Amino acid sequence: MALITFSGFPSSGKTRRAQQLKAHLESRLADPDYSGPKLKVSVISDDELNVSREVYKDGRAEKPARAALFTAMQRQLGQDTILIIDAMNYIKGFRYQMYCAAREMKVRVCTVFVVATPELCKEWNAAREDGKAYAPEVLDSLIFRYEEPSSMVRWDSPLFTVPWTDEDVPVDDIWKAVTEGVVKPPNAGTQAVAKAPTDALRTLEHTSTTMVAALMAEHAASGGLGGPVTLSVSPAVQARLTLPPRNVTLSELQRLKRQFVTVHKKAITLGTVEKGAVDWSEESVAEKFAAYIEGSLKP
Repeated sequence: MALITFSGFPSSGKTRRAQQLKAHLESRLADPDYSGPKLKVSVISDDELNVSREVYKDGRAEKPARAALFTAMQRQLGQDTILIIDAMNYIKGFRYQMYCAAREMKVRVCTVFVVATPELCKEWNAAREDGKAYAPEVLDSLIFRYEEPSSMVRWDSPLFTVPWTDEDVPVDDIWKAVTEGVVKPPNAGTQAVAKAPTDALRTLEHTSTTMVAALMAEHAASGGLGGPVTLSVSPAVQARLTLPPRNVTLSELQRLKRQFVTVHKKAITLGTVEKGAVDWSEESVAEKFAAYIEGSLKP
């Protein structure tokens, strides 16, 4: 249904804001006047995943922690869930990665930027008594490296800023974004490439070889006069093309066959950028090869 990404300095009050928002959303979903789909509200955080604050001391340890968060997000994201990511999400590239995953799942997205001054964050961090405080040098490093969300980029939009002076989150605006906002289609670059069937290479090679042999037979029978010919590729498949009024040699046809096979073999083995499903049936390959030969032999 929706992905709500929280972002902000460490110890800026993100968890408190996430819990406020969760309570508001659950209240609205339980309201007798609510007539939308049945939804649940879930929260994923470092604490939920048992990620220690110590991992932020070392970039090598931090990467697996982000990977765990991303994996958990992918598992819980769905059409029946409003998912809140309660974490710093201080790297814009990571926010973009989550945004792309949300688009793949065709859910709505928004970002909540929890704002507090560095001085307040340090004060609140020092006052923590739950054993989850950041080391002072780690806190300074994270604040320095923080990449602020921007409403000007699509992966942070729509963006809701919540300063430390506000008593509550802008629940009306967030509710509208997650229930009525535009569901953006998946990125073209992240969509799965259409795959060819397992026998496509064999079909390509066999069909083109059969057509070359049939063409030479038809050409010999016509005495090289050219004109329209019909090739019998198999009992169920025929291909039609027009030959030029000149002698066409076997070496010429074999060269065209090699070129045709090479080009289409790349599309089969590496994937194709063509929109929609690609037909690799014997009939389709025969039509393509016939058009390729006819176009190549034109004077």
